[in-house]
Amino acid sequence: MAESISRALRDGVLEGEHAPALTIKDSIASPFGFDVFTHILTQLSSNILAGKSQSRGLVLVAFSRSPSFYVELLKRRGIDVPSSQKWIQILDCYTDPLGWKEKLVEPGNNVRISNEASIGVCLCKTVKDMDKLLSSIIELGKGLVGQGRVRFCVAIDSVNEIIRHASIASVAGLVSNLRTNDQVSSIFWLSHSDLHEDRVTAVLEYMSSMVASIEPLNATGQRYDRENLSLTEHNCWKGKLLVRLKRRNGRVRVMSEEFHVEQSVIKFTSLSSRDEILNRSLLPEVQFSLQLSEKEQIDRAKVILPFEHQGHDKHIQIYDGRRSLMDSKNETGPVSTGLSQTNESCGKGEIVYFRDSDDERPDSDEDPDDDLDI
Repeated sequence: MAESISRALRDGVLEGEHAPALTIKDSIASPFGFDVFTHILTQLSSNILAGKSQSRGLVLVAFSRSPSFYVELLKRRGIDVPSSQKWIQILDCYTDPLGWKEKLVEPGNNVRISNEASIGVCLCKTVKDMDKLLSSIIELGKGLVGQGRVRFCVAIDSVNEIIRHASIASVAGLVSNLRTNDQVSSIFWLSHSDLHEDRVTAVLEYMSSMVASIEPLNATGQRYDRENLSLTEHNCWKGKLLVRLKRRNGRVRVMSEEFHVEQSVIKFTSLSSRDEILNRSLLPEVQFSLQLSEKEQIDRAKVILPFEHQGHDKHIQIYDGRRSLMDSKNETGPVSTGLSQTNESCGKGEIVYFRDSDDERPDSDEDPDDDLDI
């Protein structure tokens, strides 16, 4: 599933459509969202360097980590850092997001370019202004790929930091403007869902074409205590990645897989059969079944419904609407009301009814249930 996400971001946008957007969502119960974020960031960076991605550059908006952290991360993952300026730029919203340090040191511009650590870094000091933040991202992307039809992708390491300084409507506008930009190939971001209201998470998921939720492995919703502390220790570095993809035809595909974090590296494996059986057992039990057994199907077929004239090799008489069925059985001749019985020999029949007068109310003096074969 993580590979499916990476391929979707790698392949980018189709002509006339919005750029694919991914929300990585975690919580305090399974706080491995940043590990998933760095994994996808590394995969996408490798594809860009290998020329396998639609995008030719990457703009990383750093809120929760410093640019030097990402430089060391790329080095550890085997990314060619000396050539990073040609394909990646970091918008530094971590060092001085509100411009307070600049006032203490010396006055300067709102945006300052730095080439520290052999990577392009742009210092942003006005994170409250979504228009300036959008403009900075677009300018850095165009600086990498130039003008024209060449595209770049955008990664935001923490959308929660943006929501601290701006409204969710402004953040949604920022995401929408990035997705509709002609040079943006794809965009993904990390969100800690338990740091804000549910409506904020709903807005971010609505703006996304893919949602990756990090959940505890075999979560039961109950608190851990000393008796099951060993289970907590066993699963403290494990979890489940639940991915929801919105297809272009409107359908939604849901997938899941297990992951394990070892030495800051996340590895994904398919869910084991034991875990799948356990997850099914955690579903709420109900007192009824929606399916019938073979015996129940046979018994249902034998039931004779009371409103059906079964016949049983006897002549079937049709109620004429005015006299009872028992009275019609006692008569030897045909019914005098003009009712024609079905002719069994020819297989065809006709019913003709003549009302005595226009004032007559049909079945006015008869039991309406007389025709039931009960």
